[in-house]
Amino acid sequence: MKDLTKRSPGRPRSIKSHQAMLQATLDLLSEVGFDGISMDAIAARAKVGKTTIYRRYTNKEELVADAIENIKEEIIIPDTGSLRGDLEAFIQNALQITINPLWRQIIAMIISNRSSHPEFARIYWTKYLEPRREAFAIVIERAKARDEIAENLDPFLVFDAMSGIMLYPLIVPPSSDSWETYVRRSLQVFIGLKLNNNNV
Repeated sequence: MKDLTKRSPGRPRSIKSHQAMLQATLDLLSEVGFDGISMDAIAARAKVGKTTIYRRYTNKEELVADAIENIKEEIIIPDTGSLRGDLEAFIQNALQITINPLWRQIIAMIISNRSSHPEFARIYWTKYLEPRREAFAIVIERAKARDEIAENLDPFLVFDAMSGIMLYPLIVPPSSDSWETYVRRSLQVFIGLKLNNNNV
């Protein structure tokens, strides 16, 4: 006679294996960098077969991009009632990234591998940057509706310029200012706004 007692399905093994792949990729990324990672090493660290990896990913670039996507911070569309407040929220969110050693290494990896691994850069742009550009455009359009900025201001150009301002002090740290102070001062020049109540 069959045992008809239902068993709890638990967590599917495929999900466990996938999470193990992603974590192994991040661990290796922090240890040996992008060029030092191989599918063999990921499979060994995750304790899965290479065929399991290749069922989901066609190459290393795609797997690394997905691992980064898995740990990225939530996309925030601040609505504080003013552009100054919204930009402050963006800065604070970016600050959390800059103080995370893994994210600093990821940023360095993206820059150093842009030419040699264009496929990774394309995936990173699609999965990570484009959604954030779209979110920032909403903030800029709200500011236009409040007559805080010019109607013809291109929100994507502003986002790209702000990203450059935030990235520069990570590559060439300023001699005296902290990252946060440098970014605020630079954005005051770029957009002409006071981002806090201090004269920084």
